[in-house]
Amino acid sequence: MRRQVIECVPNFSEGRDLAKIKQITDAIEAVEGVSLLHVDPGADTNRTVVTFVGPPDAVAEAAFQATARAAQVIDMSKHKGAHPRLGATDVLPFVPIEGVTLEACVAVARSVGERIGRELQIPVFLYEAAASRPERKNLANIRKGEYEGLAEKLRSDEWAPDFGPAVFNPKTGAVICGAREFLIAYNINLNTRDKSAASDIALELREKGRQARLPNPSPYYCKGEPLYYRDDSFPCGNCGFVGRSFEETVHHCRDTHQYDLIELFRLNDADPSRPVGQPVRRKGKFTFCKAIGWYVAEYKRAQISINLTNYKVTPPHLVLEEARKLASQRGLVVTGSEVVGLIPYAALLDAGRYYLAAQGRSPYVPVRDILEAAVFSMGLNDVAPFDINKKVIGLPSRDGNSLPAMPVTDFVDEMSRDTPAPGGGSAAALAGALGAALASMVANITQKSPGTGEREQRLLEIARQAQELKDALLQAIDDDADAYSAYLDAVRLPRQTAEEQESGEQMTQNRLKAAVDVPLKTTRLACEALRIALEAAVHGSSDSGADALAGAALAFAAVQGSAWNVLVNLRDVKDQAFVESVRAEVTRLFKEAEEVRLEVNRFVEQKVVWDESAFSR
Repeated sequence: MRRQVIECVPNFSEGRDLAKIKQITDAIEAVEGVSLLHVDPGADTNRTVVTFVGPPDAVAEAAFQATARAAQVIDMSKHKGAHPRLGATDVLPFVPIEGVTLEACVAVARSVGERIGRELQIPVFLYEAAASRPERKNLANIRKGEYEGLAEKLRSDEWAPDFGPAVFNPKTGAVICGAREFLIAYNINLNTRDKSAASDIALELREKGRQARLPNPSPYYCKGEPLYYRDDSFPCGNCGFVGRSFEETVHHCRDTHQYDLIELFRLNDADPSRPVGQPVRRKGKFTFCKAIGWYVAEYKRAQISINLTNYKVTPPHLVLEEARKLASQRGLVVTGSEVVGLIPYAALLDAGRYYLAAQGRSPYVPVRDILEAAVFSMGLNDVAPFDINKKVIGLPSRDGNSLPAMPVTDFVDEMSRDTPAPGGGSAAALAGALGAALASMVANITQKSPGTGEREQRLLEIARQAQELKDALLQAIDDDADAYSAYLDAVRLPRQTAEEQESGEQMTQNRLKAAVDVPLKTTRLACEALRIALEAAVHGSSDSGADALAGAALAFAAVQGSAWNVLVNLRDVKDQAFVESVRAEVTRLFKEAEEVRLEVNRFVEQKVVWDESAFSR
């Protein structure tokens, strides 16, 4: 089952008393399954931003406990700070990271908000994707008036809280709870100290765009003559079209340029009902992109400072490539870029695959290779070190006790000891992973060779499938050992009373079925690895035929080893319907595997030209 990870980034109205902050973070860390990633207190703002991740249920519990503790230790009636705020726990956003949708985070936000309102008696407002009405989606709207205006706000029917009492508590204030996509703070570095150059590019990139100007020879668009809407002239900010009415231009922008001009007005805090006299709007190149230019004295260069509020729609690598084009038009060079804080694993993975494909290389290689390609291509080490292990959130990792993470010699030694796990099931999974890895290697080597032609896309698909199978089979190494160890633990349970005998037997049977299911899954995966090895043999180069054959042999060994583990473990299962169903599937899989293995052998024998003299030397 794919793991589920969400992030919570609460802001607490305390940035000076480190003892109080620690009480709040201790409450977070006390929840099992939660990882505290970052604590950033600010004395001037008197505010602390905390970042933690984990499974949805655990993060929800940690968010509630942190809010409860903040309500105990922070007194808003005595709070002073530069940052806008509404309560002791000011904002409580939930962010999807891995295996979780934004909709699921909305459900978490509403559940936590309801609990805060009910158990802590604190007014709760929902914002962003969790908002109960459009005017509450924007955080700034909810914060308007801040803590000092909260008492009056709660007396208004318009601002009745979504959860909790409409009663002002001077100590706790209110909580703003919501769900949003991950925000990537991203800077692009230029080979200049000129802030205006960075600002000019930023205006082109950002969603709200800029004021349209008459064309001019300079690449610096800002030097052109500004345009305004007149009674009889409503120009498009993106082309030469001039509408006879504002509505005509709105339709033109929608049909020709695929954006809503009225929404663009609102993004710029302008009134679309009164366009005459207002600046003509030119849309920026990217949605969910906020950008400004500034000069960073520490780096002695100008930067384009960017917030990407939905990287799934506007990924950082595409913004970077557009910035490189715009910089080149201005005689500038992008020297690199910088991630401030964290970047989601999926965003960096997509970037790495983009650059590998652009280089004519396979994007389906080991994950670490893909991430390193992204780091190098985006110049993420330009002004500060970029440590993948520390900067990437949601990065797949194995704990220190993971069998696949062991050095080969240590793994082999562990397998050889007088313990039942890891055993044949884990060894079979490893063989299957090696078989899939060889299939990927054959596809990737052939793909970058000249003359692949129409086969290229099929080879890339083989590499993709093989990498996925490899990773799944590596996970099965640990899963098999864990399942069998859990079964042995159940066998060793005390059975002195009738109740203990009954519960022990039930647990033993359940865990025995699990010890059947894991190698059964390995058998299925190994069969798929065998089929993909055949594909690699068919579409790969003749020079790699032996590698494809070796991959097939290893995959077939995995089928044999895992299938026999299934059959052995079935002997003590008492559920006959389960036994018959599994036995039938194993028999079918083994038969299919045998047929594919023979087909691989026949194909490679026909494809490879044997030079018998080579074996006599």
